[in-house]
Amino acid sequence: MNLDHHPCFNAKACKDYGRVHLPIAPACNIQCNFCNRKFDCVNESRPGVSSSILSPDQAMAYLAEVVEAKPNTTVVGIAGPGDPFANPVQTMKTLEKVRETYPDMMLCVASNGLNIAPYMDELADLKVTHVSITVNAVDPEIGKKIYSWVRDNKKSIGPEQGAKLLLERQIEAIKGLRQRGLIVKINSIVLPGTNDHHIPEVAKKTAELGANLFNCMPYFPTKGSNFSHLEEPPARMIKKLRKSAQVHMPQMTHCKRCRADAVGLLDDPMNAHFMERLTFHANTPIPFPVAPPPPRPGTTQARPYVAVATREGVLVNQHLGEARTLNIYDMSQKSPVMIESRSLPEPGTKIFRWYELANTVRDCHTLLVSGIGNNPREILAKEGLKILEINGMIDLVLSALKNNEDINHLIVRENSGGECLGTGTGCM
Repeated sequence: MNLDHHPCFNAKACKDYGRVHLPIAPACNIQCNFCNRKFDCVNESRPGVSSSILSPDQAMAYLAEVVEAKPNTTVVGIAGPGDPFANPVQTMKTLEKVRETYPDMMLCVASNGLNIAPYMDELADLKVTHVSITVNAVDPEIGKKIYSWVRDNKKSIGPEQGAKLLLERQIEAIKGLRQRGLIVKINSIVLPGTNDHHIPEVAKKTAELGANLFNCMPYFPTKGSNFSHLEEPPARMIKKLRKSAQVHMPQMTHCKRCRADAVGLLDDPMNAHFMERLTFHANTPIPFPVAPPPPRPGTTQARPYVAVATREGVLVNQHLGEARTLNIYDMSQKSPVMIESRSLPEPGTKIFRWYELANTVRDCHTLLVSGIGNNPREILAKEGLKILEINGMIDLVLSALKNNEDINHLIVRENSGGECLGTGTGCM
């Protein structure tokens, strides 16, 4: 394992040594205003884009083909298309499998830093060599303009408090990773009119924390994002910012804003053959694991909740594709008790949405809906979620479920077939 052969961290290596990104992490725990994680566009090269999603086992089958075809591959990275540590089970299992199969391969992850701290010891034990942390602001007043929300565990936090929490976690992550000997690169997205004036301060602060390399990444105009009106910063702006940031830290100047399924040399265009093989492996019937939730304090039951799609909170009367929230009920109490209304992943990310939803309701054993499409039914069922298409009063249905009573008279007799009575975009 030669650390100088990492093409992203060493410009001299990028012409001879390649990397492969394994797209095994669809869920994300923050919503950036510059990001729209729609995928399957061969002409877009930017973070957050992937043509397919793989399970850890599928990823290993795909990786074997990449390594055979491209023996100069020196780095296996996980860079989304969400955040690796919003998908910790998939991420850690994949890293373990790669380390076991390819003991001399460099391992690399790219994260927003929100949830990496619990896994830093494991990353060090697995000899992960390089970590990229995206830090777009070290001032929460600027950060709140960049993030719509942050999701910490099951709680969604607004932009102001979310930016503060994210920064605290990023500081902890950079310090902790460096203390464990991992090489840390800071990615900073340059957003004209929002944080461009702040980039040198980001470089200064992260350098003080021990980061090794700084990457000014020009914003890629992303249709459908909150910042879609912004233009890509001009080259002269990036050059000036790099010069200012270089006072504090060495600069990466050869970044290609890689996709989450990038493969080969940094300058290689998207390879149709590998995209085809990625899709092939993504369609093989290997389970896509969702993190098992920890048991609740004082219980041994890992999935004590039921999720309900409802319009007004009284009836099970909403198609899953139309739902923007699910009411969550604790079934371990004497009587079912609603504990929260939980936000669902935004529509527009196709199959990603259902993998994210699987993580969102991973502490639920049953989902009650009035209708559901074939894709979410198949994905959620594979993740161990029992799905019931029901018409009825929520209280009566939950009581019947808790007491193992017959509810056949409430079950929708005809499969909804994936039809949705809403806007037509919900199931996407």
